[in-house]
Amino acid sequence: MGLLSNLFGGGSAASKPSAPRYTNVRIHPAVDNGVKPGSASFSGGTLKCHCASDKVEVEVGGQTAHNHVCGCSQCWKPKGAVFSQVAVVGSDKVTVTKNGEKLDRVNTHATIQRYACKGCGVHMFGRIENTGHPFYGLDFIHTELSPASGWSAPEFAAYVSSIIEAGYDPAKMGDVRGRLKELGLEPYDCLSPPLMDAIATHIAKAKGTLKA
Repeated sequence: MGLLSNLFGGGSAASKPSAPRYTNVRIHPAVDNGVKPGSASFSGGTLKCHCASDKVEVEVGGQTAHNHVCGCSQCWKPKGAVFSQVAVVGSDKVTVTKNGEKLDRVNTHATIQRYACKGCGVHMFGRIENTGHPFYGLDFIHTELSPASGWSAPEFAAYVSSIIEAGYDPAKMGDVRGRLKELGLEPYDCLSPPLMDAIATHIAKAKGTLKA
């Protein structure tokens, strides 16, 4: 930048970062005012459904990974949110501790078996049951359901174009992607490159085209 400035006669003063342009674009309540950092020492917390009483409670005994906002039509979103916020954690770290009888699967044919509260509709966790799936052994959870702070911060945005399927105006997608980038959430129309690489690696090993 300094070389270009000198070549074209710019001054030596450092350029100021541009002000956010897309703050009017709503993504998800947990990130609309900025992404909160996670804590390296965080060790888990309790997820609670939205029922006024007899809440379903799920204990998560560890920190999450690959937290992100997701635009797909399958993930649970709080009222008014355009994206969901979802992270993964080992299935062995997830335990239903209260009112589990209120849970039911949303779609028994889905790859991710999402368990929702029959009272309020909130998805408490999603589980991969297929032992051959690249993400088998991981549960998908919504950390916003926990009052604890320190959960891993969102890192990217997945399936961004899918919000159009839910009725979002295609003409406004440029603003959505602009806001995501302002928040430091790189937008993808699938998953992030590391997760796509993990899927491809699993498939290659299963086929024998890549040695384990």
